[in-house]
Amino acid sequence: MNEIPPGIWRKSSYSGSQGGNCVEVADTPGFSAVRDTQNRQAGHIVAPSAQWAALVAAVKVSAL
Repeated sequence: MNEIPPGIWRKSSYSGSQGGNCVEVADTPGFSAVRDTQNRQAGHIVAPSAQWAALVAAVKVSAL
């Protein structure tokens, strides 16, 4: 589960177009992952898809 193929990663739609503060996401069956585009060697965070969706929903609500 910790090894994610390179072709799975994509730039998050929430990353700015100017660069600098970009994250990449990987959605696979059962889990999602996120990593810093500029610091890929630092690794990534993995969460079950349901938990990741709950986190994103909570962040969206708190940003209102």
